Amino acid sequence: MGRIIAIANQKGGVGKTTTAINLAASLAVNGKRVLLIDADPQANATSGLGIDPKTLSTSIYECLVDDYPVRGSQVASCVEGLDVLGSRIDLVGAELELINKPNRERVMSTMLTDVANDYDYILVDCSPSLGLITVNALTAAHSVIIPVQAEYFALEGISKLLNTVRIIKSRLNPSLRIEGFLLTMYDARLRLANQIYEELKTHFGDMVFTTVIPRNIRLSEAPSHGLPAILYDPASRGATSHMQLAKELIAKHSH
Repeated sequence: MGRIIAIANQKGGVGKTTTAINLAASLAVNGKRVLLIDADPQANATSGLGIDPKTLSTSIYECLVDDYPVRGSQVASCVEGLDVLGSRIDLVGAELELINKPNRERVMSTMLTDVANDYDYILVDCSPSLGLITVNALTAAHSVIIPVQAEYFALEGISKLLNTVRIIKSRLNPSLRIEGFLLTMYDARLRLANQIYEELKTHFGDMVFTTVIPRNIRLSEAPSHGLPAILYDPASRGATSHMQLAKELIAKHSH
Protein backbone atom coordinates (compact mmCIF):
# COMPACT_ATOMS: atom_id res chain seq x y z
CA MET A 1 0.00 0.00 0.00
CA GLY A 2 1.55 3.31 -1.09
CA ARG A 3 1.98 6.09 1.39
CA ILE A 4 -0.08 9.14 0.45
CA ILE A 5 1.54 12.41 1.48
CA ALA A 6 -0.01 15.83 0.91
CA ILE A 7 2.35 18.80 0.58
CA ALA A 8 0.36 21.72 1.89
CA ASN A 9 0.54 25.26 3.19
CA GLN A 10 -2.13 27.82 2.33
CA LYS A 11 0.57 30.48 2.17
CA GLY A 12 1.86 30.91 -1.39
CA GLY A 13 5.52 31.02 -2.34
CA VAL A 14 6.85 28.74 0.40
CA GLY A 15 8.30 26.15 -1.96
CA LYS A 16 5.49 23.57 -2.06
CA THR A 17 5.80 22.78 -5.75
CA THR A 18 9.61 22.81 -5.65
CA THR A 19 9.43 20.33 -2.77
CA ALA A 20 6.84 18.18 -4.54
CA ILE A 21 8.80 17.93 -7.81
CA ASN A 22 12.20 17.38 -6.27
CA LEU A 23 11.16 15.07 -3.46
CA ALA A 24 9.17 12.94 -5.93
CA ALA A 25 12.15 12.76 -8.30
CA SER A 26 14.58 11.95 -5.47
CA LEU A 27 12.34 9.16 -4.14
CA ALA A 28 12.17 7.70 -7.66
CA VAL A 29 15.97 7.88 -8.04
CA ASN A 30 16.12 5.94 -4.75
CA GLY A 31 14.22 3.12 -6.43
CA LYS A 32 10.73 3.96 -5.18
CA ARG A 33 7.67 3.94 -7.42
CA VAL A 34 6.16 7.40 -7.15
CA LEU A 35 3.02 9.14 -8.36
CA LEU A 36 2.99 12.93 -8.16
CA ILE A 37 -0.49 14.44 -8.24
CA ASP A 38 -0.67 18.07 -9.27
CA ALA A 39 -3.68 19.40 -7.35
CA ASP A 40 -2.99 23.04 -8.18
CA PRO A 41 -4.74 24.78 -11.13
CA GLN A 42 -1.49 26.65 -11.85
CA ALA A 43 -0.12 23.26 -13.00
CA ASN A 44 3.44 24.17 -12.04
CA ALA A 45 4.34 20.66 -10.89
CA THR A 46 3.16 19.37 -14.29
CA SER A 47 5.15 21.85 -16.38
CA GLY A 48 8.11 21.69 -13.97
CA LEU A 49 8.55 18.05 -14.98
CA GLY A 50 8.49 18.90 -18.68
CA ILE A 51 4.84 18.02 -19.32
CA ASP A 52 2.78 20.59 -21.21
CA PRO A 53 -0.62 20.79 -19.45
CA LYS A 54 -2.29 21.64 -22.77
CA THR A 55 -1.30 18.27 -24.23
CA LEU A 56 -2.91 16.23 -21.44
CA SER A 57 -5.98 14.33 -22.62
CA THR A 58 -6.89 13.53 -19.02
CA SER A 59 -5.86 15.35 -15.86
CA ILE A 60 -6.76 15.37 -12.19
CA TYR A 61 -9.86 17.36 -13.19
CA GLU A 62 -11.44 14.43 -15.07
CA CYS A 63 -10.54 12.06 -12.23
CA LEU A 64 -12.17 14.26 -9.58
CA VAL A 65 -15.17 15.57 -11.48
CA ASP A 66 -15.97 12.90 -14.09
CA ASP A 67 -14.75 9.82 -12.16
CA TYR A 68 -12.06 8.90 -14.72
CA PRO A 69 -9.79 6.19 -13.29
CA VAL A 70 -6.33 7.39 -12.25
CA ARG A 71 -4.76 4.33 -13.83
CA GLY A 72 -4.33 5.37 -17.44
CA SER A 73 -4.76 9.08 -16.72
CA GLN A 74 -1.24 9.49 -15.31
CA VAL A 75 1.74 10.05 -17.61
CA ALA A 76 5.39 9.04 -17.28
CA SER A 77 7.82 11.84 -16.40
CA CYS A 78 11.44 12.38 -17.38
CA VAL A 79 12.48 10.46 -14.25
CA GLU A 80 12.25 6.69 -14.35
CA GLY A 81 9.77 5.42 -11.75
CA LEU A 82 7.97 8.77 -11.43
CA ASP A 83 4.49 9.18 -12.91
CA VAL A 84 2.47 12.39 -12.89
CA LEU A 85 -1.27 12.94 -12.70
CA GLY A 86 -1.18 16.38 -14.25
CA SER A 87 -3.27 19.48 -13.80
CA ARG A 88 -4.72 22.12 -16.09
CA ILE A 89 -6.21 25.55 -15.53
CA ASP A 90 -9.76 24.11 -15.67
CA LEU A 91 -9.13 22.63 -12.23
CA VAL A 92 -10.18 26.06 -10.95
CA GLY A 93 -13.79 25.06 -11.68
CA ALA A 94 -13.54 21.68 -9.97
CA GLU A 95 -14.13 23.16 -6.51
CA LEU A 96 -17.61 24.29 -7.59
CA GLU A 97 -18.43 21.05 -9.37
CA LEU A 98 -17.41 18.97 -6.36
CA ILE A 99 -19.76 20.83 -4.04
CA ASN A 100 -22.78 18.85 -5.25
CA LYS A 101 -21.08 15.46 -5.16
CA PRO A 102 -22.02 13.03 -2.42
CA ASN A 103 -19.13 12.62 0.05
CA ARG A 104 -17.45 15.54 -1.67
CA GLU A 105 -14.49 15.58 0.74
CA ARG A 106 -13.65 11.95 -0.03
CA VAL A 107 -13.58 12.02 -3.83
CA MET A 108 -9.78 11.94 -4.00
CA SER A 109 -9.61 9.24 -1.37
CA THR A 110 -11.94 7.02 -3.42
CA MET A 111 -10.13 7.87 -6.62
CA LEU A 112 -6.77 6.72 -5.20
CA THR A 113 -7.87 3.32 -3.85
CA ASP A 114 -7.38 1.92 -7.35
CA VAL A 115 -3.70 2.80 -7.65
CA ALA A 116 -2.63 2.72 -4.00
CA ASN A 117 -0.79 -0.56 -4.53
CA ASP A 118 0.93 0.53 -7.76
CA TYR A 119 3.17 3.01 -5.93
CA ASP A 120 5.37 3.27 -2.84
CA TYR A 121 4.64 6.98 -2.52
CA ILE A 122 1.83 9.18 -3.79
CA LEU A 123 2.63 12.87 -3.30
CA VAL A 124 -0.07 15.51 -3.70
CA ASP A 125 1.04 19.06 -4.49
CA CYS A 126 -1.76 21.21 -3.03
CA SER A 127 -2.72 24.68 -4.17
CA PRO A 128 -2.04 27.60 -1.82
CA SER A 129 -5.55 27.62 -0.37
CA LEU A 130 -7.57 25.57 2.07
CA GLY A 131 -10.36 24.95 -0.45
CA LEU A 132 -12.23 21.74 -1.17
CA ILE A 133 -9.45 20.17 -3.26
CA THR A 134 -6.89 20.68 -0.50
CA VAL A 135 -9.42 19.25 1.98
CA ASN A 136 -9.76 16.26 -0.39
CA ALA A 137 -5.99 15.80 -0.43
CA LEU A 138 -5.75 15.94 3.37
CA THR A 139 -8.66 13.51 3.70
CA ALA A 140 -6.98 11.05 1.32
CA ALA A 141 -3.50 11.41 2.83
CA HIS A 142 -1.76 9.39 5.52
CA SER A 143 0.31 12.45 6.37
CA VAL A 144 1.17 16.00 5.40
CA ILE A 145 4.50 17.72 4.79
CA ILE A 146 4.36 21.43 5.61
CA PRO A 147 7.00 23.52 3.84
CA VAL A 148 7.87 26.62 5.86
CA GLN A 149 9.80 29.49 4.35
CA ALA A 150 12.67 30.77 6.48
CA GLU A 151 11.29 34.28 6.80
CA TYR A 152 9.74 36.55 9.39
CA PHE A 153 6.03 35.77 8.93
CA ALA A 154 6.61 32.07 8.31
CA LEU A 155 5.12 30.84 11.56
CA GLU A 156 1.99 32.96 11.30
CA GLY A 157 0.26 30.90 8.62
CA ILE A 158 1.07 27.60 10.29
CA SER A 159 -1.57 27.93 13.01
CA LYS A 160 -4.31 28.24 10.39
CA LEU A 161 -3.13 25.11 8.61
CA LEU A 162 -2.76 23.18 11.86
CA ASN A 163 -6.30 24.15 12.73
CA THR A 164 -7.49 22.76 9.36
CA VAL A 165 -5.52 19.56 10.01
CA ARG A 166 -7.21 19.28 13.43
CA ILE A 167 -10.68 19.71 11.91
CA ILE A 168 -9.97 17.12 9.20
CA LYS A 169 -8.64 14.69 11.81
CA SER A 170 -11.73 15.06 13.95
CA ARG A 171 -14.28 14.86 11.13
CA LEU A 172 -12.85 13.15 8.07
CA ASN A 173 -9.50 11.44 8.53
CA PRO A 174 -8.65 10.45 12.11
CA SER A 175 -5.34 8.86 11.08
CA LEU A 176 -3.93 11.98 9.37
CA ARG A 177 -0.65 13.00 10.90
CA ILE A 178 2.02 15.58 10.28
CA GLU A 179 4.90 13.98 8.43
CA GLY A 180 7.06 16.96 9.16
CA PHE A 181 7.76 20.65 8.86
CA LEU A 182 10.30 21.37 6.14
CA LEU A 183 12.32 24.57 6.27
CA THR A 184 12.72 25.94 2.71
CA MET A 185 14.60 28.85 1.12
CA TYR A 186 17.07 28.64 3.96
CA ASP A 187 20.06 30.97 4.01
CA ALA A 188 22.49 29.90 6.73
CA ARG A 189 24.15 33.34 6.69
CA LEU A 190 21.00 35.02 7.99
CA ARG A 191 20.51 35.04 11.71
CA LEU A 192 16.76 35.17 11.12
CA ALA A 193 16.80 31.88 9.20
CA ASN A 194 18.56 30.17 12.10
CA GLN A 195 16.14 31.72 14.58
CA ILE A 196 13.17 30.38 12.62
CA TYR A 197 14.68 26.88 12.54
CA GLU A 198 15.25 27.03 16.32
CA GLU A 199 11.71 28.31 16.86
CA LEU A 200 10.25 25.49 14.76
CA LYS A 201 12.32 22.97 16.75
CA THR A 202 11.14 24.49 20.03
CA HIS A 203 7.47 24.30 19.01
CA PHE A 204 7.42 21.05 17.08
CA GLY A 205 10.50 19.07 18.13
CA ASP A 206 10.94 15.85 16.17
CA MET A 207 8.26 16.90 13.70
CA VAL A 208 10.81 19.18 12.01
CA PHE A 209 12.84 17.50 9.27
CA THR A 210 16.58 17.51 9.93
CA THR A 211 17.07 18.36 6.26
CA VAL A 212 16.66 22.02 5.33
CA ILE A 213 16.27 23.19 1.72
CA PRO A 214 18.64 26.04 0.93
CA ARG A 215 18.05 28.99 -1.33
CA ASN A 216 19.63 27.76 -4.53
CA ILE A 217 19.73 29.29 -7.97
CA ARG A 218 19.86 25.90 -9.75
CA LEU A 219 16.74 24.87 -7.88
CA SER A 220 14.91 27.96 -9.17
CA GLU A 221 16.16 27.49 -12.73
CA ALA A 222 15.39 23.77 -13.09
CA PRO A 223 11.58 23.99 -13.60
CA SER A 224 11.94 26.35 -16.56
CA HIS A 225 13.88 23.55 -18.25
CA GLY A 226 11.17 21.03 -17.33
CA LEU A 227 13.57 19.09 -15.11
CA PRO A 228 13.92 18.32 -11.42
CA ALA A 229 17.19 19.58 -9.90
CA ILE A 230 18.58 16.05 -9.74
CA LEU A 231 18.60 15.89 -13.56
CA TYR A 232 19.32 19.56 -14.19
CA ASP A 233 22.35 19.82 -11.90
CA PRO A 234 22.85 16.73 -9.70
CA ALA A 235 25.72 18.33 -7.79
CA SER A 236 23.80 21.48 -6.81
CA ARG A 237 22.83 22.05 -3.19
CA GLY A 238 19.19 22.11 -4.28
CA ALA A 239 19.50 18.59 -5.69
CA THR A 240 21.56 17.13 -2.83
CA SER A 241 19.28 18.55 -0.11
CA HIS A 242 16.18 16.95 -1.69
CA MET A 243 18.08 13.68 -2.02
CA GLN A 244 18.83 13.91 1.70
CA LEU A 245 15.14 14.66 2.39
CA ALA A 246 14.08 11.58 0.39
CA LYS A 247 16.50 9.41 2.37
CA GLU A 248 15.24 10.91 5.65
CA LEU A 249 11.65 10.11 4.64
CA ILE A 250 12.48 6.55 3.55
CA ALA A 251 14.41 5.90 6.78
CA LYS A 252 11.46 7.18 8.80
CA HIS A 253 9.09 4.66 7.20
CA SER A 254 11.40 1.68 7.31
CA HIS A 255 11.18 1.39 11.08
